[in-house]
Amino acid sequence: MKKLRVDVWSDIACPWCYVGKRRLEAALARFPRRDAVEVVWRAFELDPSAKRVLDTDVSYAGRLARKYGVPVAKAEAMIRQMTEVGAADGLDLRFDKVRPGNTFDAHRVLHLAAERGVQDAVKERLLRGYMTEGEAIGEPEVLARLAGEAGLDPDEVRAALASDAHAREVRADEDEARAIGITGVPFFAFGGRYGVSGAQPAEALLGVLQKAWDEAADAPEQALAEGAACGPDGCA
Repeated sequence: MKKLRVDVWSDIACPWCYVGKRRLEAALARFPRRDAVEVVWRAFELDPSAKRVLDTDVSYAGRLARKYGVPVAKAEAMIRQMTEVGAADGLDLRFDKVRPGNTFDAHRVLHLAAERGVQDAVKERLLRGYMTEGEAIGEPEVLARLAGEAGLDPDEVRAALASDAHAREVRADEDEARAIGITGVPFFAFGGRYGVSGAQPAEALLGVLQKAWDEAADAPEQALAEGAACGPDGCA
């Protein structure tokens, strides 16, 4: 049976990645060959140098203002706009609850989840935990609990996080992202042929899905379009 693989580079600490996931799901729901599409979540750290859990004394708006060099009031307006965009896609983005932190271990858990066949469910749970519930996804025990709720064995998660399990796979994802020029996420690669940067509308993603299906062939990824995304310097 013909198959189509969609690789998505994204980070947990990325509101546009959550929106992009919803839009990809909406596109897949309308794609006639949905059962033949495999979605694989790949690792991308927006801030690899971040501490496990960052100081919460500074608000999300304050961090955003610092990144963009704008007044806090403007950052707050940006957050309101992002919240409205998320709501339109069925997401409850709670920037007032976000607890920023390092996401490397979260990506290791996602590789474990891929081995166990529950990667999408774990990805969803971590995004919701971070973007809606204010979970500190840099903390191993939080990761074990959330991943357990999504189908992984919490004790297996704890054991993996206590070792260097899947660290190599995360680094390989990031090396590949650099090799093909990914600087912001989400980034969607369809069938090893077409690439789309940013949280494009579902209609656009559906169009690329159909094109990749019709023209399935081995070729380097190439960016077709760009949309809203998050990068090391912030989200825009």
